Amino acid sequence: MIQSLTELREKIYLGEDSTIEFKRELPERKELSDEIAAFANTRGGVILVGVEDNGGIVGIDRESLDGVEKTVVEICQEGIDPPVHIVTEKPCIDEKNLIKIDVSRSPFVRRSSNGYFIRQGSRKMEMAAERLERLLQNNSQVRRMPFDKQFVPNTRRDTLSRSLYQRFIPSVAEGEEENLLLKRRLLVKEEENYRASVAGVLMCHQSPDDYLYNSFIQAVYYRGVEKDANYQIDAKDFKGPLDEQIVDAFKFVEKHNQVSARKEIGRIERPQYSMRAVFEAIVNAVVHRDYSKTGSKIRLFMFADRLELYSPGALANTLTVEDLPYSQATRNELLARLLSETTLEDYLEAKTTRRHFLERRGEGVGIILNESERLSDKTPLYEVFGEELRLTIFAAESLQDDIAV
Repeated sequence: MIQSLTELREKIYLGEDSTIEFKRELPERKELSDEIAAFANTRGGVILVGVEDNGGIVGIDRESLDGVEKTVVEICQEGIDPPVHIVTEKPCIDEKNLIKIDVSRSPFVRRSSNGYFIRQGSRKMEMAAERLERLLQNNSQVRRMPFDKQFVPNTRRDTLSRSLYQRFIPSVAEGEEENLLLKRRLLVKEEENYRASVAGVLMCHQSPDDYLYNSFIQAVYYRGVEKDANYQIDAKDFKGPLDEQIVDAFKFVEKHNQVSARKEIGRIERPQYSMRAVFEAIVNAVVHRDYSKTGSKIRLFMFADRLELYSPGALANTLTVEDLPYSQATRNELLARLLSETTLEDYLEAKTTRRHFLERRGEGVGIILNESERLSDKTPLYEVFGEELRLTIFAAESLQDDIAV
């Protein structure tokens, strides 16, 4: 990809080719979705909005930049299947603002609004039937490999942070690390290049969302019982490695987990939620979400009477909601293994009565159901809405309410 303004100027001067496309202004949604998908289906590339076909820089009004960028992101999420992850920038050349759209090469075939396209020379072309069939066959083979083991486009060997991946490989000479990273599937060889795997990015990069769009946890606390910005008390996005996201989300709930008390012969306390159950719920959401679905993130909402946790992706394999307390089906086996090797700090170990983030004994759902029902007398509720799983944990009533009754 283009790294500097000098390089960008040179590319504009040389004109459009198989890796760069100029647009005087933002085209219609269907046309832009075709252009983006064509790049994704070929070698990746750059689209510059604010540049004429002949390389003349006309720019975009400063007031329009954010709106143009928002529309481009919406097109990538809603007008292309599967959605395409892009990186947008707002370079300024000769005091004129541009929108630069970096499109990565995709390991999957992308379909845009008008069909399947590829990039040839300086223009897009509809994909020939033979090539489409061949790519779809290859795509099917790739999809048989779990998504968390597949490579992430535009990553490199140094995308993985040494301080993070050393948790999963023994101490060896620096030259030996690469083979171990490949063996653990944190690193993947793609043609002649080394790429980080999905699990590698999620666990060994400081900000996975840089490469895997929406791979973070959003948490919001409301004073009432509905999603209403007027009653929003606290909101955070947790974007570090997955184990850090889990800890941060856990502490967010703990911070707002109200504890009521009653003094009789001895002091009796009752929290709204079992933090052990909350920890299991967050870990399950992180381990079992479908990271290939970039249109949504894990969302955690706390209300006065309940906690809701949304995880993108339907249940794995043929698992049903009714099966959850009794069966296991792991969507991200590599990710689960890495979390089962990641130790908890003493503070969390005491709170959760476990040593690692994941114990892999199939007890998680049972702990969520039993611990929560013991507190609130209400069984947590699992529901599937399309391609998303929602868990609702009901808050225990205050001990002060017991007195009032």
